Amino acid sequence: MADATITQAHPRASARRDPSTGQVVLQTRNLVKRYGERLAVNDLNLAVFRGDIFGFLGPNGAGKTTTIRMSLGLISPTEGSVEVFGQDVQTHRAQVLPRVGALIEQPALYTYLSGRDNLKAVGDALGGVSEERIQTTLQTVGLAGRQKDRVKTYSLGMKQRLGVGIALLNNPDLLVLDEPANGLDPAGIVEMRDLLRNLSAQGKTIFISSHVLGEVRQLCTRVAILNLGKLITEATVEDLTQGHGEFAAQVERPQEALALVQAQPWGKSAHLDNGTGALVTPAPNGNGRDLNLFLVNLGFVPASLVPQTQDLESVFLKLTDNMAGDVH
Repeated sequence: MADATITQAHPRASARRDPSTGQVVLQTRNLVKRYGERLAVNDLNLAVFRGDIFGFLGPNGAGKTTTIRMSLGLISPTEGSVEVFGQDVQTHRAQVLPRVGALIEQPALYTYLSGRDNLKAVGDALGGVSEERIQTTLQTVGLAGRQKDRVKTYSLGMKQRLGVGIALLNNPDLLVLDEPANGLDPAGIVEMRDLLRNLSAQGKTIFISSHVLGEVRQLCTRVAILNLGKLITEATVEDLTQGHGEFAAQVERPQEALALVQAQPWGKSAHLDNGTGALVTPAPNGNGRDLNLFLVNLGFVPASLVPQTQDLESVFLKLTDNMAGDVH
């Protein structure tokens, strides 16, 4: 009996992890931040586990940057706390922050200096960083070949990678990045994605705020969505984007196949995808192999059979009830 190729859509490089067995690296506990009468962060509880590439999502003004600043001890919570490596960041800054690297919005760079001299200047401010560490960092962020060039000659993507390099100088265990792909062209976004994947493969935990939802889906293992300062959901990307038990089948004569599927009790909601022409349908007993067998027995051998997933942007907009123009 012929078999279709049954595949999972949109695989990610990072394996799915079970948070229940992981070490908590960053945790907020009933975190609140008020500015006068404005509630910027509202009773926020979330946890980032060792090895996560954790996406922190939300519309503009949702409270993401405020949360990040509290997580780095840059501003104090009105209520609640942030723990980094199990210690309150407000009372144990000297112990925890040397293990954290951060890039908040655009990196502050000396454009008249070379990339290497920028790293050396920051290293000196940190109390001294070895030449070996500077060279390793330049290689990690892909700037070893341009290290002697002045930063003013760098592309925006190169400047962002140099900013990540500054965050990496102290070889941190946790990397906190606020919109690292902001303003980048497609090539710059791919470079940043590859860099973050490599850092994750080296064992670093990455907490990333981003509006580039397509990248979040490809890159992140888990995400939290914030709106109006309040946590809406915290889940794996797989759980957020899982479909509703439908499959897309590429078959010849899809209109004929559609009519036969719609005649089945389980197939009444079947339809054809307007873009691809694929037959999109539930499966008997929710099982893709049963659907494949059904179609083959009727003479419609699927060239492929793919479980349907939801687009992360659609999920994001539904959960935040926000206008599409607010996400990129």
